[in-house]
Amino acid sequence: SRAPAISVSAESCIPAGLRLGPVPGTFKLGKYLSDRKEPGPKKKVFSYAVPPVFQVRMVRGELVDEAGSSALEWIGLIRAARNSQEQTLEAVADLPGGQIFYRALRDVQPGEELTVWYSNPLAQWFDIPVTATPTHDEKGEERYICWYCWRTFKYPNSLKAHVHFHCALSHSRSFLHHDH
Repeated sequence: SRAPAISVSAESCIPAGLRLGPVPGTFKLGKYLSDRKEPGPKKKVFSYAVPPVFQVRMVRGELVDEAGSSALEWIGLIRAARNSQEQTLEAVADLPGGQIFYRALRDVQPGEELTVWYSNPLAQWFDIPVTATPTHDEKGEERYICWYCWRTFKYPNSLKAHVHFHCALSHSRSFLHHDH
């Protein structure tokens, strides 16, 4: 069963290049990604008046939550980014098969949600498609089509996650899938 999505946002500025992690457990970023942002519980770290928002801040060069817990305790709650415009972090590994970290792509401003997607080298390692080419529907809106089952998606990362985790037709391909 799927755990409800939780929004994690910055309470203070997170500088570009900051690394968080390592990411604990089995790494399946995007497995539950959908085209729509699903409302789910949010937990506010430092403002107790609004308990549904989860926020983190910098303390002595490290990101912590309201209880002072390190990223290892909440990093798994960060949502997968549906596209590059909403992405604030990228998942990286020092070596193929090594520990995975999240790295800030740019300065993340206070109040901004943290969202993450694979770096290109990590996507290739996990056999996640790196690119998705849009097509346009009859209304002229961009859509992404699964090249195996023809299902359509509004966002490129939703398509990539579908191909890797859910498309039964893509799993009949002849090359090896890594499940880390």
